Amino acid sequence: MTTSVGFDLDMTLADTRSGIAAVYDELSRLLDVEIDSRAVVSRLGPPLELELANWLPEEEIPAAVTLFRKIYPELAVPATTAMDGAHDAIAAVRRGGGRVIVVTGKNVHDARRTVSWLGLEVDEVVGSVFGAAKGSALASFGAAAYVGDHVADIEAARAGGAFSVTVATGPYTVGELRDHGADVALGDLTEFATWFGDWRQA
Repeated sequence: MTTSVGFDLDMTLADTRSGIAAVYDELSRLLDVEIDSRAVVSRLGPPLELELANWLPEEEIPAAVTLFRKIYPELAVPATTAMDGAHDAIAAVRRGGGRVIVVTGKNVHDARRTVSWLGLEVDEVVGSVFGAAKGSALASFGAAAYVGDHVADIEAARAGGAFSVTVATGPYTVGELRDHGADVALGDLTEFATWFGDWRQA
């Protein structure tokens, strides 16, 4: 069987909460609009435009997106840390002869900056896709499994013909992820290498 694996980025491989909160706080200051950055980082996953729609009129969102992406590299990337087990999870895939793709709702430029900053050894990065829209990238890459923290990542795996692996490091518990149809739900990525080894042998 193919052992290549896809991973989500925010709250799966990368803890981006502090950095994203800093960007939203700065955006709030620059635009003079109230944004609760704690609420924002409690539900990371959906596209930036959808989150901004909670705080801004529709006509102001495009300019806010541009400003967000202008300040993101300086404020957010240096504040980002790897999730526990992230490097080991990628290493496990490589030891098994697989390749690794990151498929994320984050725009591809900031996704690549984040991957580079964290020193994650991946083969490909695809950005600006969410939910089932991730499926074509996973299928084209030949990913046998897709790992994410959001219920939309379960949809992504299904759309890409991949096994759905979830981690309860985002907004959902293990039980909630199972209830939404994940093939497997792990507490975090520190459990991935053992699971992956057993799965390959099954």
